[in-house]
Amino acid sequence: MKKNVFCHFKSPFLLFFMLLFSLSALSQNTTSNSQGSDFWKRVRYGGGLGLSFGNGIFSATVAPSAIYDFNTQFSAGIALNYTYFNDDDFFRSTIIGGSLIGLYSPLREIQLSTEFEYMNVNRDFDDPIFADDNYWQPAVFFGIGYTTNNFTVGVRYNVLHDDEKSIYADALVPFVRVYF
Repeated sequence: MKKNVFCHFKSPFLLFFMLLFSLSALSQNTTSNSQGSDFWKRVRYGGGLGLSFGNGIFSATVAPSAIYDFNTQFSAGIALNYTYFNDDDFFRSTIIGGSLIGLYSPLREIQLSTEFEYMNVNRDFDDPIFADDNYWQPAVFFGIGYTTNNFTVGVRYNVLHDDEKSIYADALVPFVRVYF
């Protein structure tokens, strides 16, 4: 007996439409009253994407983040980071971790920051003369930046910088932050 092609796809289509209907029902706007919380109105999202390549080297980074604005001067939040690096002639590295960040704006244009970052570094070397390694690398940054609208550019200093293990080439690291 020959099966109907539609019957083969009936369940996935039904599941898709049920999911679509559920998401649209959950996303309906609700009006908040004076007793409701405005927590989500104070949360801003941002992060970074990075891509570089050339001459046998490839690197990609995805780093989403979110902050909560306590008021116009103080914010705090979290960030995640995933980086893949490949040097065809030397090694591959995967870096996964997260950070806690605190922001203070004494003036509208100036942003001071503190950040604790904890990354798991996994390096696989092509040459057996080097030992593969996997370790956790902490970093504590103090930074200063110039802010305009949702965009901040600045520099931060890692007080725990270790020339042997750090994923950053130098203790001074430039940054760009965008939060919406």
